[in-house]
Amino acid sequence: MTMTAPDMPAGRVALAKRVLPYALLSPAVLVTLAIVFFPMIQAAWMSLHDYVLWKPKAITFVGLKNFIAAFQDEVFWISLKHTVIWIGITIPAQMLLGLATAMLLNQEFSWRPLARALIIIPWALPSVVIGLMWVWIYDSNYGVLNDFLLRIDVIKQSIPWLADPDTALYAIILTLTWQGFPFFAVMILAGLQSIPKSYYEAASIDGASKFRQFWHITLPGISGVLVTAVLLRTIWVANSIDVIYVMTGGGPGYSTYTLPLYAFIKARTNLDFGYGSALAVLFTIMLLGLVIVYLRKVGGDNK
Repeated sequence: MTMTAPDMPAGRVALAKRVLPYALLSPAVLVTLAIVFFPMIQAAWMSLHDYVLWKPKAITFVGLKNFIAAFQDEVFWISLKHTVIWIGITIPAQMLLGLATAMLLNQEFSWRPLARALIIIPWALPSVVIGLMWVWIYDSNYGVLNDFLLRIDVIKQSIPWLADPDTALYAIILTLTWQGFPFFAVMILAGLQSIPKSYYEAASIDGASKFRQFWHITLPGISGVLVTAVLLRTIWVANSIDVIYVMTGGGPGYSTYTLPLYAFIKARTNLDFGYGSALAVLFTIMLLGLVIVYLRKVGGDNK
């Protein structure tokens, strides 16, 4: 005869209540361990070994040799510089463009629902599609960008945007800015709609200008959303290699190399998983340090 909950001893009921949450969460935890933490541990292990895929029987422990080699690698420092530029320009550009878009979409106009739906398209498109689309836009022979700039006499001859080391990285940054700003727009728009309209009405009655309303009402009201959005986008942009790989493959030369892309190319092209893993581990540590500094700075400002 099966015992129902009222018939069970109080101790067993209490134990079941304590165990149930862990039982329900255990499948998700196991999947996370399998697809996230195990590869991380494996990458850390490979970074300490001379692990070249075409020499599977010659795996040897080398300690910190791969990390020392990375700091002596000129391409590592070039990639690190590009990574800093990549993050430092893309995130503020996406945030400012997203903020302006959210402010516009928060206004009353007849086709606002359609505009809100259309604005998400760049974010919804696959990165490969976006990369190929912008390669055609930048093409020096038939690209729309060169044609438009020539027609308005901004340039006198077509510019090979992705073939010129001086412009390639910034051209890809523009592409990623276009792809990622809808995320900020949607997040900020949600924050704007959570601010009571009575705040603005009271400020208007008191004679506050639009700028003062924005500075003292809007920005404090969306500060929490901005903190979260900037943190998430920093992590995603820092790890983004798909758009770069599709558009230039890292070229011309090393002009569009970032650390994640360099680690990927080392492991994929040279099959040097030991050195590639060391680069990935170094980048992870640097990114983790950046996130910690950011959270402490934001936390200190909010006290």
